[in-house]
Amino acid sequence: MTNHKACGRLLPSQYETTRRLTLRAASWKRAITSQPRQEDVAPLTDSDVPHVRSVRPNALAAARERFLTAGTVDSDTVRETIAASWRRSRTWNVRTNHVELAYDKNPNLESPLVNGAAPVLQRLREQMSDDAVSIILTDAAGVVLDRRTGDRRFERRLDQVQLAPGFSYAERFVGTNGIGTALEGGRATGVFGHEHYAEDLEDLGCAAVPVHHPVSGHLLGVLNLTCWSRDAGPLLLALAKTTAGHIERELTTLSGLREFALFQEYVRACRHSNGIVFALNNDIVMMNDHARQALAPQDQSALLGAAAEAMSGSKRTALDVDLPSGAKARIFCAPVHTDSGPAGGVVRARIVESPQGLLPDRPASHPLLPGIAGSGALWQRACDEVHAHYQAGEWITVRGEDGTGKVALLHAVHRRHDPAGHFHVLDAAEPAEPAEPAEAAEAAEPADSGSGSAGFLDRVRQELAEDNDGTLVLRHIDRLPPASAQALAVLLHQQRKTAGRTGRRRWVVATHRPLDHDDNLAGLLRNFPGSVEVPPLRHHIEDVRELVPHLLVKLASAGTLTCSPAAMRLLTRATWPGNIAQLREVLRKVVRRRRSGVIEPGDLPPECRSVARRVLNPLESMERDAIVGSLLDAQGNKNEAARALGVSRATIYRKIREYGIELPQ
Repeated sequence: MTNHKACGRLLPSQYETTRRLTLRAASWKRAITSQPRQEDVAPLTDSDVPHVRSVRPNALAAARERFLTAGTVDSDTVRETIAASWRRSRTWNVRTNHVELAYDKNPNLESPLVNGAAPVLQRLREQMSDDAVSIILTDAAGVVLDRRTGDRRFERRLDQVQLAPGFSYAERFVGTNGIGTALEGGRATGVFGHEHYAEDLEDLGCAAVPVHHPVSGHLLGVLNLTCWSRDAGPLLLALAKTTAGHIERELTTLSGLREFALFQEYVRACRHSNGIVFALNNDIVMMNDHARQALAPQDQSALLGAAAEAMSGSKRTALDVDLPSGAKARIFCAPVHTDSGPAGGVVRARIVESPQGLLPDRPASHPLLPGIAGSGALWQRACDEVHAHYQAGEWITVRGEDGTGKVALLHAVHRRHDPAGHFHVLDAAEPAEPAEPAEAAEAAEPADSGSGSAGFLDRVRQELAEDNDGTLVLRHIDRLPPASAQALAVLLHQQRKTAGRTGRRRWVVATHRPLDHDDNLAGLLRNFPGSVEVPPLRHHIEDVRELVPHLLVKLASAGTLTCSPAAMRLLTRATWPGNIAQLREVLRKVVRRRRSGVIEPGDLPPECRSVARRVLNPLESMERDAIVGSLLDAQGNKNEAARALGVSRATIYRKIREYGIELPQ
């Protein structure tokens, strides 16, 4: 047989399949739309599907073998997309000689993705009824939801490799493949023949395209076309892109003209207003940043309730609302209508009276602080107060539970005004060398220790003696013995008098846990005229949605890692007794297992299924993890989980309540 080199020629079987696909695709486009989008007809590049044109199968097979045995990649033979996927597959310890997949016996077959894709897949199936091409739809975890194949022999082959409903083709289970690699890379991907990591898939060619929600942009799943590798041609990926585009159009329709009309009016209102704007109907609520920052959660609820009642009519309404905080707001409600009925309404609001004595309807003006995240009202209040004290040069104490981000906030304020200036943290509870600011900001709090108090005082004395105007943070002053606290009070008092004579501007801040009353610290606290409280994470839980991507950027710097809506719901329902430090540690555990792609609920550690309102000791944590693991293994069956653990049913019920364990769905 003649070897065809990189000259654009196709083998006979490839030519015939490409010819058929071209005719099918032309008919498909005419059947679906008379106005194809530009991206539907965009030409493909060699980076999309070079396999059939430039690389002989034997050369690719040899390159794969060299990678598996020696770990080296021939860049002239293997595309960078495939090489990166091979490396990830090796990291996940995927087997190369046999496919072992995760199976979901109850995939969500009633999701908007399935409903929206069904008519599109059926029309394409009818157009390709005689071809050995399988049309496959998966969710965002790579679980196959729908598969349509016209060729019985080819369908049996897919069954052999479990490319069938319920099985996950995520990269961590199968290695390099169209579905999993498209999910990891977040883009349309073709994988052909020996590019697959697993030997079982070498006779297949796949073209996969991510499908996103047309309004929110969230990843919903993947549209994949699979055929025999010998038949794979450039048109396969083009057809997959076209089909994915039609699915997204169908989803736009199914999302509802009402919701879309409401969204458009909400966006229009936000563009023309710098104030509080939100939109709502029976199913959704949208709120701009100003509303989240200017209103406490209870005030937000009061406004939403008043607006919902006001919009029961069909006319524009204006009314005043007394808020739980003591403020008064004036709201303007504008119902939104479509041809099919009311879609909800858009509400503009402004504060007309404020109990804090601030000017009414004062525009939100929060300082942009580097290195931290969060826009919740309580968190922003703490940021504003610390920022104001810094500008005034006033020494303060910052109090809050362990792990709330006290030092991170102080470091951010310092960096905003003096990024190159001296910033030093001294820890009264840690006799060792002080941590770097970034580490101190997010690390778990160390255990109480008084053994290093003498060394701590020496370090404070040495730091104060240095000639600089930076920031000094005295951490955990509540853990000082009484004598050391008194000595520190005298030292700081002398420093304040010296600073007054010399004009040196050093900002000194002390941090501590919440204290009801502590006579031992009374003298020390008199050196700090101001005080700011940093709220626990459970009191500004809405900020978890901003903290998670912020922390993931730091923890997963080598890859792009995002959080699925389902996993985010678990994270926002937790109470986080360890606060931001605990959230960071949870994400660190996730990053050890997954460096890129999308975090799903199954990627989260057991503690995320627990809503215990206190920090568990090590034995309790082990017990909770064992219970969660057994419940997951038993698919949520408490009786089976109890038997596996060797405890009674009453015991496991009691432990589930005690640890606040959320059962798997």
